[in-house]
Amino acid sequence: MQAVILAAGMGKRLKELTKDSTKCMIRVNGVTLIERMLMQLDSLRLDKIVIVTGYHAEELIDFIRAINIATQIEYINNPIYDKTNNIYSLYLARHHLLNDDTLLLESDLIFEDSALHALINHPYPSLALVAKFESWMDGTAVTLDEDDNIIRFIGTNSFKYDEIKSYYKTVNIYKFSREFSKTHYVPFLEAYSKALGNNEYYEQVLKVIINLEKPDIKALVLGSDVSWYEIDDIQDLDIAESIFAPSVKDKLSLIQRRYGGYWRYPKLIDFCYLVNPFYPSQKLLDEIKANFETLICEYPSGMAVNTLLAAKYFDIPSDMILVGNGAAELIKSLIEKLDGKIGITLPTFEEYPQRTKSENIVSFLPQNRDFSYTASDLMNFFSDKNISSLLVINPDNPSGNFIPLWDMLSLCAWAKENNIKLIIDESFIDFARTAEDNSILKRDLLIRFENLVLVKSISKSFGVPGLRLGILASADKELIARLKKDVAIWNINSFAEFYMQIFEKYKKDYAEAMERFKDVRDEYVSLLSAIDKLYIIPSQANYIMCELVNTSITARELTEKLLDKYHILIKDLSTKKGISGEYIRIAVKRAEENQKLIDALKEELK
Repeated sequence: MQAVILAAGMGKRLKELTKDSTKCMIRVNGVTLIERMLMQLDSLRLDKIVIVTGYHAEELIDFIRAINIATQIEYINNPIYDKTNNIYSLYLARHHLLNDDTLLLESDLIFEDSALHALINHPYPSLALVAKFESWMDGTAVTLDEDDNIIRFIGTNSFKYDEIKSYYKTVNIYKFSREFSKTHYVPFLEAYSKALGNNEYYEQVLKVIINLEKPDIKALVLGSDVSWYEIDDIQDLDIAESIFAPSVKDKLSLIQRRYGGYWRYPKLIDFCYLVNPFYPSQKLLDEIKANFETLICEYPSGMAVNTLLAAKYFDIPSDMILVGNGAAELIKSLIEKLDGKIGITLPTFEEYPQRTKSENIVSFLPQNRDFSYTASDLMNFFSDKNISSLLVINPDNPSGNFIPLWDMLSLCAWAKENNIKLIIDESFIDFARTAEDNSILKRDLLIRFENLVLVKSISKSFGVPGLRLGILASADKELIARLKKDVAIWNINSFAEFYMQIFEKYKKDYAEAMERFKDVRDEYVSLLSAIDKLYIIPSQANYIMCELVNTSITARELTEKLLDKYHILIKDLSTKKGISGEYIRIAVKRAEENQKLIDALKEELK
């Protein structure tokens, strides 16, 4: 068996990275694509490797010659690489296809060794390697029948996004038997090139072949446990570096630095970022979808209109409320307007202390295993600390500590009496299981306590982090006016505006989703509590803080193991301010996802 690598392309979408070298010389974690691929092929003990070069051919050949590759390498030059597409590169190598069974690869790929092994070890002589189509993918797709026969190739013009569930993406790695090349591929390649020219893709030939009565090529579906990536631009390169990091430690660090966007990692189960798993409802999503074209093509309203929408839903006067591009935008603007020292309970959501000068922070650390505290604890600690502001996240993050309404009202009264601006973040308040409404986001309470500033993320409980919505409310109208001047007039997009326009009519669905969530959380906590090496901290939020006990494994090591072996991402708290010990935070998700984490934890903590 031999391999043919198509490496003539210019890689224009990689811009500066391919200015002086060909695309396959791009480095992923310090190793070029071509070097990695050649080493993988070399381990297969092939008869030879044929590389079709073009753009910066001499530099590529010199580089390859410096690599210790035992397999014989032959080069074919495509002199008109800038005027042709890869069909011409393969046309130039067609005679090699007639001499032996062939692995055909494009040079801009990175993949695990098992991808090649699956192809070689499969008994069917000619195969197209494919993977289930995911949202991050681009390029040629195929549909299959129940016997993995390719029904059709789907190009850009015939691609239908509402049929994605039935699509498979071509990985751009093929196995052609010598016989298939002789009777099918090469004759059709020559005819296609002669009739339609060379500015095409070689897969167009396969598109013709599968319409034959006996196409003699099938698809091999790559397992979801095998990683691969096609690198066309710098974002692809960034993703590939995290997927193919040299160690799980590096992989975890690279993924954590992304702060989201995990839809580009379809195998990843995210227990780190915190959203409602049961809302929004399908009907609400369908209404947004029905208006998609209008929303994407029209400007959103300005701040004044969006403030009215938030005011209507939360029943707060419009001059007492502000809408933000996520709570993070509002937190940044608010903290910059504060003077003096601010009291903060640790550990907590780091967006607040990170926006504050360290010398202005007065920290309170609960002296108990559960990191729990009451309003009385806060008043007693901060009574002599000369603070101008006090932050309370309720329920707190990451502990899930919850202060009920009656206790929070005593804190509000104390703060007002002592002329302290009380900032209450209620992003997780709707997850609390109580017999009453514990939110202070009410018109009469805001008016009674003019010193109060209420912050709420819409992402968390309403399950729409992609919309980036948050609100800030206060009877301090001067502060609200200053904040409105500080943020951009179009600080939220049309989708977020439309969501605020319609979400009031889905209040019943929201209430039902919350009740369902609380039942799932109770069951989840029960299952977690049965794991001997976990101490579960009581939580009224959509996450659980756990201490690792009676085990030598650290929180970091456990986080790495879960990512590496189970594709599960959790939050390692061991380096968080205010924490001394081995703690993790895990989100509450749907029961079937929770069970996957439970099973993994049992395995790693046995």
